[in-house]
Amino acid sequence: MALATATLAGGCFWCTEAVFNELRGVEHVESGYIGGEVPNPSYEQVCSGRTGHAEAVRISFDEAQVSYADLLDIFFHTHDPTTLNRQGADTGTQYRSAIFPHSPEQRAEAEVAIARNQPVWDHPIVTSIEADAPWYPAEAYHQRYFERNGTANGYCAAVVAPKLAKFRKGYAARLKSAA
Repeated sequence: MALATATLAGGCFWCTEAVFNELRGVEHVESGYIGGEVPNPSYEQVCSGRTGHAEAVRISFDEAQVSYADLLDIFFHTHDPTTLNRQGADTGTQYRSAIFPHSPEQRAEAEVAIARNQPVWDHPIVTSIEADAPWYPAEAYHQRYFERNGTANGYCAAVVAPKLAKFRKGYAARLKSAA
């Protein structure tokens, strides 16, 4: 089975990773950094806001089970794409809403998805479509963070868990557990 790749930045990568890890058709989600100027940045460097990188996820998915358009719609429904460089209390360019297409077709689909999802929001979508760039996997302790730490981490309890609950309710038939 050949897998396709999507790279999305929607705030803290713990949140985004937790959502897409549960979606049927998604084979692997990796948290990492993209879109900056510093090679091989550390979490601390990215958090400083001075590297230009976004916290993002790279999703490997089976297009026979879930389309790129579906991933984009879920992306727009599981974060606030109308806040510039901010998701909740997380602020800075590292938390920007961005799509990093891997082909001209993905870029075109991203443009269509923004237009398709704009009516859902009261304010303009500010999600950027940025050029594909070098990908740097985040440190091992960030991978599958919510799955390993759950609500024992205060941020996860306050931010990730409610977002995941909303996703599970809205997409119950599309979850791996529903297969």
